[in-house]
Amino acid sequence: MRESAESIASAALDCRLRKQLGDFSLDISLSVPSSGVTALFGQSGSGKTSLLRLIAGLDRPDEGHVRLGSRTLTDRAKRLHVPIHRRRLGVVFQEARLFPHYRVRGNLTYGMAPSARRRFDDLVSLLGIESLLDRLPGTLSGGEARRVAIGRALLTEPELLLMDEPLTGLDGDRKQELLNYLVRMTRDIDIPIVYVSHDTAEIAAIADHLALVEKGRLIAHGPLDDLMMRLDLTDRLGGFDAATRLLARLDKHDDHYALSHVVLNDGQRLKVPRIDRPLGAQVRLRIGVRDVALAREMPSGTSYRNGLRASIDAIEPSPQSPSTVEVLLRLGDQRLRARLTREACDEMQLREGQSVIALIRSVAFDAQSR
Repeated sequence: MRESAESIASAALDCRLRKQLGDFSLDISLSVPSSGVTALFGQSGSGKTSLLRLIAGLDRPDEGHVRLGSRTLTDRAKRLHVPIHRRRLGVVFQEARLFPHYRVRGNLTYGMAPSARRRFDDLVSLLGIESLLDRLPGTLSGGEARRVAIGRALLTEPELLLMDEPLTGLDGDRKQELLNYLVRMTRDIDIPIVYVSHDTAEIAAIADHLALVEKGRLIAHGPLDDLMMRLDLTDRLGGFDAATRLLARLDKHDDHYALSHVVLNDGQRLKVPRIDRPLGAQVRLRIGVRDVALAREMPSGTSYRNGLRASIDAIEPSPQSPSTVEVLLRLGDQRLRARLTREACDEMQLREGQSVIALIRSVAFDAQSR
């Protein structure tokens, strides 16, 4: 996939890499924006971790280059290869890889940049590891150990953070707990992150951009919300096609009904299950395509509590079934996707440009703080 000269110029990371690994061939060009989380997504064996290792300098490509900002880290043609400890990259593996004979504090300060000392307390608080500082790694749970590993990586003051499946192997509760920390962390730190995962729910919660990798090639790359709306990628994106996302601001809480009220960018309001975040916080709402119904006007006497005025951008055949259509809706500068039967679409005489009400059940929301 070819990137524009403008995107490369503004990228934090620019790489063009080829590597033959037995019968497997990796051939990828990728640029990573200077902010936010870029997720590398693909099935096991697609080349995600191999690409990450080449960026980190753990392996050398057969051809190509890796550039981070104005610095060249790898250039095969010039026989240039900066070692991993001089790349100013933070790397977090599936295993925490902590020093077993150092306490948590010692692991965090090992390799810490002098300028990071002033950030130590804030970062420890952000990751929720204050109570762990005097413990040895052998006494930590899997989620605790990975939070320490993330803290150690960030205290080296990297220009780019690489994360290779940091939630793999954790059980449901610990996985969700660490995911919540990661979402909070990515909101509060100001460095680009490359995040490797094959879990669609993980990526939907944390990522801003998506690079879809398949058999060692980059199939698609761009803002995650844009790719989730592309019907030609439905089969390749797996679970991503089941939902779309909206950004909103938390406006007030309703303690009696355990609800929160949020405001979208265009000023429309929604009621969602209570979100444990302070008022004014930005939240990302994940809405299932089958949890969106359409109406000409807001109906009375219905269990739907939320109705958003939207316009129809497009109506296209669904890749999922010949009996359904995909309706792409626009709400201000955001988009929403609904899946309807062809029969309902024809009976309502829906057409592009038409104004409709998108009916959404409150219970359909999966809110992730950003």
